[in-house]
Amino acid sequence: MPLASPVGRLTAWTERWGDIVPLLLAEFIVWLGFGALLPVLPIYFTEQGVDLAFLGLVIAAWPAARLIGEPVFGWLADRTARVPLMVIGLIATGVFSMLPLVFTGPLAFLVLRAGAGFATSAYDPAARGYLTDATPPERRGEAFGLYGAVQMGGLLLGPAIGALGAERFGGISFVFVFGGVAALLAAIPIGLRGRETEQRTHPAPSADTTEFPHASRTDVAGSDAPDAPPARLWNRGLIAVLIINAGGYFAGGTYEVIWSLFLQHLGASLDLIGLTFAMFGLPVLLLSPWAGRVVDRRGALAFIVIGSILPVVMGLSYTRLSDPRLAVPLIAIEATGYAMLNPALYAVVAANSPVGRSSTTQGLFGAAGTVGFIAASLITGILAARDIVLPFYVFSAFLATTLVVGLIVGRGRLSGRSSRGR
Repeated sequence: MPLASPVGRLTAWTERWGDIVPLLLAEFIVWLGFGALLPVLPIYFTEQGVDLAFLGLVIAAWPAARLIGEPVFGWLADRTARVPLMVIGLIATGVFSMLPLVFTGPLAFLVLRAGAGFATSAYDPAARGYLTDATPPERRGEAFGLYGAVQMGGLLLGPAIGALGAERFGGISFVFVFGGVAALLAAIPIGLRGRETEQRTHPAPSADTTEFPHASRTDVAGSDAPDAPPARLWNRGLIAVLIINAGGYFAGGTYEVIWSLFLQHLGASLDLIGLTFAMFGLPVLLLSPWAGRVVDRRGALAFIVIGSILPVVMGLSYTRLSDPRLAVPLIAIEATGYAMLNPALYAVVAANSPVGRSSTTQGLFGAAGTVGFIAASLITGILAARDIVLPFYVFSAFLATTLVVGLIVGRGRLSGRSSRGR
């Protein structure tokens, strides 16, 4: 059989994923801006008079607003049109991304970061619920792998664009303008090509009582299979991934506060700091779609375990660094773990979402991660003021603990495969 031409392969890919292409394009664009901003935010804030302890509060303001917003907007996205919600969230994100150039000082940064977090909380649960409902169950792991890959594609290119633009077009101000404009542009493919999905309109159960595996579990076809979609929102599989996601985002909160400053402490230039962010994106970009396909075929459990252990080991390894250049290969190994972990967790969330509740469960999933992010943001600055490497010990221990607890709670509900896809 002759190999398909590049045009044929592109056509087949578009036919398979056409419903989510506008969302994937929007994610890539918005993460270009996010990638440009991420390395410079803590440096800019400290240069504007924010000390390490208050820096943790400023960083925590973004996830704190998301903690309030994601469950609310996730609930709303299951009951109203998702496309306008995503567009409004992206436009608001763009505006708040640029305002730190206008309003400066610790209190202003605190308020603006909270505003940016609330804006993104309007977009994210709707986007992930849209992705869940627009994708067949047997391909959801791969779909979320593509979702993570385009995000990391933006993260990979964003720091380079930000550094080049800052050098040629007015310094750090360019980065904030670029980040805001990227979010505004990301709203265009969603607004023009986004189509409302149908699965979420099915009637959802009214009760939110916690359901555990030994109770009867019946999906819309009346199946009692162990991996059938649950009838109730609060079920063992969902609770398990909420716990594990909190651990993963605890690591993320640690890095956002301390990573750039940690590398500066070791003597790294801004270019090298940007390179480490790009290197985090590269393995996720290359491996996430493959990881999602394997999850769809073989289940999520192994990838959840391996994907959590690699960041734990790398977190401990950072404490031994003396040459900042060695952070580049280490962060590539850590990112390989997240390339495995994230599609696996998203697949488990989708498999444990009751019919009609996909954005609600995605909102809860994001909120759980936000709790971990907030906790890390609040304590990382305090710990770093005592010892710059202490936060890495703490996040490694926390991530390992949440993995163990999540495995105990989840047991048979962590395969990430739904009987609806069989």
